[in-house]
Amino acid sequence: QVQLVESGGGLVQAGDSLRLSCAASGRSVSARAMAWFRQVPGKEREFVAAISWIGGSTYYTDSVKGRFTISRDNAKTTLYLQMNSLKPEDTAVYYCAAGRDPIRDPGKYVYWGQGTQVTVSS
Repeated sequence: QVQLVESGGGLVQAGDSLRLSCAASGRSVSARAMAWFRQVPGKEREFVAAISWIGGSTYYTDSVKGRFTISRDNAKTTLYLQMNSLKPEDTAVYYCAAGRDPIRDPGKYVYWGQGTQVTVSS
């Protein structure tokens, strides 16, 4: 069983930066990748970025490439999402997730955090 707790969300202006954190506890042999997703009311949960827990390979959705960076600490207990040059369209609840592979389908992730709100004003 893996527990995930996000933090770091908030209200910022366009062009600002935020860093989200996701503290992971517990252990699961199936959790070999972690990812960030985001969701706005009335829309499906959207893939943002993923990282392979062992090799550290990273993957991003096109809209955040060059602005967001996903990373993990060496102890592999905390996942980060550094968000730079934020835009109003980045406003959403951001969730971290753990699963078997670093893929874009939210249905393939087994463990989820409770989410943290990011609001970017214009």
